[in-house]
Amino acid sequence: MKQPQEVLLAEPRGFCAGVDRAIEIVERALAKFGAPIYVRHEIVHNTYVVNDLKAKGAIFIEELSDVPPGATLIFSA
Repeated sequence: MKQPQEVLLAEPRGFCAGVDRAIEIVERALAKFGAPIYVRHEIVHNTYVVNDLKAKGAIFIEELSDVPPGATLIFSA
């Protein structure tokens, strides 16, 4: 008979420093320049975070041609 497996969860759980910084950059740009802020590619693979940033005024785009002239744009790494 197999022994039960033990699952260990690391704490604290969260994003890596790079993702935390990317989220902070978008939020700071929104605070400084106001919405909309265009962001090339989604900065994190987390639907909740992306939807929260969209609700605050971030617009995630794939093509630079989607950015209106004079708009603020953030490039993802």
